[in-house]
Amino acid sequence: MEIFLSSTAAVAIAEIGDKTQLLSLFLASRFKQRYAIVAGILAATLFNHALSAWLGVWLLNRLPPAAAPWIISGSFLLIALWLLVPDRKDDGPSSLDKYGALVATTVLFFLVEIGDKTQIATVVLAAKYNNTFQVIMGTTLGMMIANVPVVFAGRWVMDRLPLRYARWGAFALFTAMAAVTVLSALSR
Repeated sequence: MEIFLSSTAAVAIAEIGDKTQLLSLFLASRFKQRYAIVAGILAATLFNHALSAWLGVWLLNRLPPAAAPWIISGSFLLIALWLLVPDRKDDGPSSLDKYGALVATTVLFFLVEIGDKTQIATVVLAAKYNNTFQVIMGTTLGMMIANVPVVFAGRWVMDRLPLRYARWGAFALFTAMAAVTVLSALSR
């Protein structure tokens, strides 16, 4: 359960103010089909995070056992620092609009998540825990927790979120995960 909850919390907090939240807001303003947007977010996230988690476990199995905790901890610290950098909003129209809310959301979310903080976090979490299923489910739930309210409540939510504090909270969470990883390795 620790794996699932850690993965959920890490991504839910890291997503606040992220470009995928801005994309959720953009899609909600462009399309009326809220449930189709949510289904697209879910489909894209499951696929993207499954690939990421499998990559994380694959990398873990190729790292020297003594080096793995240090590399994972360093990765958590890099993600923590990256989270302090705000994302920029891109309002441009999409040629995917003609395919409807579900297809546009699925494709755009998948593409936006490539190389994103939460995708990298999913790789690192899977490498740390060596459990793809719980990491995929946790990071996907975290993504949904952060984005579904934006789809339904849109601008009202975004205007009230203290993004600066959310970024610092996510920074603290990933820094703590780095420390726990190192301390666990040292106590073995």
